[in-house]
Amino acid sequence: MTRQANTDFITSSLASRTALACMAVAFLSSCVETPPAPPPEPPISAEAPKRRPDRPVADQAALREARAQKARATNVAASVAADSPASRNMRDYLKGVEETLLSRGLLRTDDGSDIQLTPERLTDDFVLIALYDEYTRDGERLISRATPAPLRRWAQPVRLRIEFGDSVSSAQRARDRSDISSYAARLQAATGHSVSLGADTGNVTVLILNEDERRAIGPRLAALVPGIPDSDVAALSNLAPQNYCTVFAYSRGDMTTYDQAVVLIRSETPPRLRRSCIHEEVAQGLGLANDSRLVRPSLFNDDEEFAYLTHHDELLLKILYDPRLRPGMTEAEARPIVLEIARKLLATST
Repeated sequence: MTRQANTDFITSSLASRTALACMAVAFLSSCVETPPAPPPEPPISAEAPKRRPDRPVADQAALREARAQKARATNVAASVAADSPASRNMRDYLKGVEETLLSRGLLRTDDGSDIQLTPERLTDDFVLIALYDEYTRDGERLISRATPAPLRRWAQPVRLRIEFGDSVSSAQRARDRSDISSYAARLQAATGHSVSLGADTGNVTVLILNEDERRAIGPRLAALVPGIPDSDVAALSNLAPQNYCTVFAYSRGDMTTYDQAVVLIRSETPPRLRRSCIHEEVAQGLGLANDSRLVRPSLFNDDEEFAYLTHHDELLLKILYDPRLRPGMTEAEARPIVLEIARKLLATST
């Protein structure tokens, strides 16, 4: 009985305290102000996305006709530009040059693999072609004289771009682009260095111009190569008839890596001589700067025996861009390394 009584007392006491607590909470709640409700969000007034118009379906026939009209306009302009007395005269002259060379068994299109090479011979050829300049400067004049030079090549990727004069027809432009593009791929394979034909930008500009366009090229050269020497502008503007094409490569300051180059090809050159110019000048712009009658079988020989890059010339390019060599090397520094490379190349290529 006592236990029961005590339990009832505790329960009663708890009930009393609970009631008091509830009263206190109610009292406190009545003393605190209720915060006002937040204002309603304004309605969204933005318009729903408008339906986009359907893309027009390309009319392939219209596109083809537009391209054809552009080609016809280009050809009309080319016909007019190419018909100047100076351009006709140069075209007849170069046609006669090609016919004469072919009649003598020159401008060969094989790769010269039938001519035996030795490592010592290949080393001497590399020194003559890569470590000598074909021209030297005498003040503002360029003089044709082989002069020792340090090893030079490109460090950055080579990006070719073509500028055609109005005298070049659309069909000829397409052939030239195809020839230069495929040749760039061949040069890349030979050197292991990035070489390609770009679109509107590049660091090697190939100018294909007729006589009248070339003679007026001075302002364009100044824009392409800021600070270009006056002697170079004169050499390109007044190119002697026996020079069918040429290349000028430039470095910054005293650097021995090329930064920019300009290749000039006469638009009047007939097909084989034209491709020969592409092969020789672009390869020389990579760092094989000299010509020598002592080097054979090679495109870099003024006797015109070979029209296109030979197997021998590809080996020269492989040596030039071999990582064991570095820009700025002299003949004394480079020769023993070149001989070692040549021995390995000929051992693996035979």
